Amino acid sequence: MSQTTANQSTNRIVDGVEVPLPGAYTLDASHSHVGFAVRHLMVSKVRGQFTKFSGTVVIGEDPADSSVEVEVELDSIETNDEKRNLHLRSADFFNTDVHRTMTFKSTGVRSGKGGTWIVAGELTLKDVTRPLELEVTYEGSATSPWGTKSIGFSATGKLDREEFGVNWNQALETGGFLLGKDVTLEIEAEAIAL
Repeated sequence: MSQTTANQSTNRIVDGVEVPLPGAYTLDASHSHVGFAVRHLMVSKVRGQFTKFSGTVVIGEDPADSSVEVEVELDSIETNDEKRNLHLRSADFFNTDVHRTMTFKSTGVRSGKGGTWIVAGELTLKDVTRPLELEVTYEGSATSPWGTKSIGFSATGKLDREEFGVNWNQALETGGFLLGKDVTLEIEAEAIAL
C-alpha cells in the first residue's frame, strides 16, 4: 500500500515521488507544446509541432488511477516551411480534409524509472488505433498571480508512422529513404485545475 504525505499545498509525496494533488485539470494550450521529430535524409532530424489541441488530465488519489485525454487538430501542423506544411496536410500524409483530428486516450499509468511515470494509452490517427506509451516527468505545480493552480509535465514517446497509414516516402540515390518511419514525440504540458 502506498504512503502519501502532503508537500506544501499543491503537491504530495507518494512512495517517495512528488505528484500533484488529486483533481481534474484542463490543458493550457498557450503554455504547452505538442512537438515531434523525424529523421530526414538519414543525416538529420526535422522538428515540428501542432499548435491547436485540447485535453484533460485527471489525477487520482492513487496516481495509478490517473488518466489523460487529448485531441490534436491535424491541420495545425507547423514545421517552419509552409510548402512542407501543405504537403503534410495532403493525402500523402494526414489527409486533413478527411481526418481532422488525432486523439490519445490513456488506458493505464504505472511507475517508471527515476521518478518518471509510464502512461499507456491508445493513439488514433487516420481511423487507425494503436497502443502508445509515453514516459512522463512531473515538473511541479504553481499558483498564478490570478489564483489559478497549474501543474506541469514533460513527456516523450515513439511511434512508427507507417502503422497509421502515413507511408509517403522517397528512395535516395545513395540508399535509404528521404524520411524515417520512426517519429519521436516531445511534449511539454501545463494544465490548470478545474
